[in-house]
This record gives sequence, C-alpha cells and structure tokens, in this order.
Amino acid sequence: MSIDSLKFGNHPKRHPKLFWGALLGVGGFLYLKVWLPVTNIAIPCVFHEVTGLYCPGCGITRAALSLLRLDFVQAFRYNPLVFILLPLYVIYFIAKKKQMRLVSNGIMTIMLILTLAFGLLRNIPMFDWLAPTEIRS
Repeated sequence: MSIDSLKFGNHPKRHPKLFWGALLGVGGFLYLKVWLPVTNIAIPCVFHEVTGLYCPGCGITRAALSLLRLDFVQAFRYNPLVFILLPLYVIYFIAKKKQMRLVSNGIMTIMLILTLAFGLLRNIPMFDWLAPTEIRS
C-alpha cells in the first residue's frame, strides 16, 4: 500500500457512490437540523399547494425530523409509507444485485402499487388517518 493510496483525495475516485452518498447524507442532515430550525423555510409540496390533496410523499420531511429525534411513532404518523417501502426497497436492491429479475420486477411493481394506493387512500375521508398528522400529548 503506497502513501498516495492513503490520501483523502483518492477515495472519491475509488468509491464515488459512497462519497456522494455520504455527502448527500450530510447535506440532508444539515438541512433538517440547521437550515429548517434557523430559517423556518421548508420545501413546500407543490402538489398539495396546488390541489389541496396529500401526495404519497407529504410528511416525509417531518417524518425525517421525528426520526432524528428518535420519535418513531410520530414519524410513522407523518408518513407510514416510508416504513413499508424501506424494507421492500432493501429486498428489491438485493434481488437486483443477485440478478433475480423476476423478483426485483415484482417488488418494484408492488412498491409502485402501494405508493399509488397510499396516495389515493390518504385523501379519502374514511382513510384520513393516513394523512400526515401530529400526535398531541
């Protein structure tokens, strides 16, 4: 192992996905923990602003903030779809890596159907409990 391989400058070239993923993670953390509390300027949901309806992603920023406070129950109330899609995405990623095309396509189809159904159901009054809500204590 040479001295040059230990320099920080070589790591992004060797592992660009890890570098950009870490950079994105740090940027997201700074956005949630520094920018939002200081400025109170969040990214609005354009779909909700225009239609008044909740999209499948409404509540994800608030859910992420709750997760950073380790408040899993409140995060689930803001957007339960995240907790359903995350394990499915892990299965999809593994199946894709192992070139299990039928399984990965099936999981992707299930994730798409769940996302569309969730987006529709959370706007029907009978399923209003799926809308992003804050738990009052």
